[in-house]
Amino acid sequence: MKQIFSVFPAFALALALLTVTACASSPKSEGSGEYVDDSVITTKVKAQLFDEPDLKSGQINVETFKGVVQLSGFVSTNANISKAVEIARQTTGVKSVKNDMRLR
Repeated sequence: MKQIFSVFPAFALALALLTVTACASSPKSEGSGEYVDDSVITTKVKAQLFDEPDLKSGQINVETFKGVVQLSGFVSTNANISKAVEIARQTTGVKSVKNDMRLR
């Protein structure tokens, strides 16, 4: 019986430490809902770029992460860059646009 009481404090301490570590917060990862939303935004931006007759949308890459749209690729004029950025900014759900497009 004495052995049980001598082991009890160590067991209680171990249990307390496990409880505290289990409650520690973990970094927030991207959930599947956010991924779907980003995919929808990317699809919308690509469709709107495709509908613009002056843009060669096949040469503009669109990626979205947490509502931030990144445009990259090559276009022929500064006006095309401005138009593509404006189209992306006006798309529902877009928080900001990062322009990495280059002139050819």
